[in-house]
Amino acid sequence: MGTSPAVRARGIGKSFGGVVALDGVDLDVPEGQVHGLVGPNGAGKTTLLGLLLGLAVADVGTLEVLGAPTARRRGAPAGVAGFVNGPGLYPSLTARRNLTALASLRGCGPGEVSGVLEQVGLGDVADVRVRGFSLGMRQRLGLAAALLTRPRLLVLDEPANGLDPAGKAHVHRVIARLAADGTAVVLSSHHMDDLAALCSGITILVTGRVAFSGPVGKLAAESNGLDYRLRTSDPVVALRIAAETPGLRVVPGDALQGRDPETLVVRGPMSVLDDLVARLVGATVGVRELAPVVAPLEAAFLALTDTGPSGPEQEGRG
Repeated sequence: MGTSPAVRARGIGKSFGGVVALDGVDLDVPEGQVHGLVGPNGAGKTTLLGLLLGLAVADVGTLEVLGAPTARRRGAPAGVAGFVNGPGLYPSLTARRNLTALASLRGCGPGEVSGVLEQVGLGDVADVRVRGFSLGMRQRLGLAAALLTRPRLLVLDEPANGLDPAGKAHVHRVIARLAADGTAVVLSSHHMDDLAALCSGITILVTGRVAFSGPVGKLAAESNGLDYRLRTSDPVVALRIAAETPGLRVVPGDALQGRDPETLVVRGPMSVLDDLVARLVGATVGVRELAPVVAPLEAAFLALTDTGPSGPEQEGRG
């Protein structure tokens, strides 16, 4: 691997008419890392992915891709591949013929086509017309198309969209192998479990600005005061102990609709939860379950973006 980051953006700004899509965005993605891009609808994710793919150019700021400044004209830089808003495919052609057409345009040999189809798990349906493909199969075919040129930077927009659990696991393995071999991957996703499973780093965009950028572990660690589901052998005593534990709050019963009446929901940082468990054990109360109501990564995202069932969403930024 080289020492230069695969992506280095500083002060990137992009507007469409009167709509500011990106506002002073900084981004660093090392080689061999999977970096997640996440944010509410309209946060600017698609716009940023489009800049990396050369589908648009920034109005202000500097963007270096694979160690070279991007030109002030459209066109994917050498060594970059991927898709936004779903892959572009010909429904009337088979998967193999779709990729063969792309391979001829990109100067790839026909042997590459069979290889990437097998890589993404579509070898058995290579000669089926794409119009019969499910959404998940189309996503995998789009990934295969991106892999034809063996990119050093792979840009993917919701690559697990529409995949069943087996298909998702397959795509995750492909992406993880690419990163292990030195390819940088930038992907957007609304699924926190995908980000937690794949990404070393993450950037959260809110209304075109960076709300957080750094290691996934750091984001999760900063999620203080999460809600935890607590089930014990003695709910009455557990409730009394939880109420008496400094720094811990017992969440009202309607906070988790439809929950087991013997389940408590408590809120506090991890250090306070450790104290709670010690107190319960000391009182001979068995702890049967203590788990976050919302995964730590998702909770951090919701806190940073101020989104939720009634939270704001911005439209028109991508």
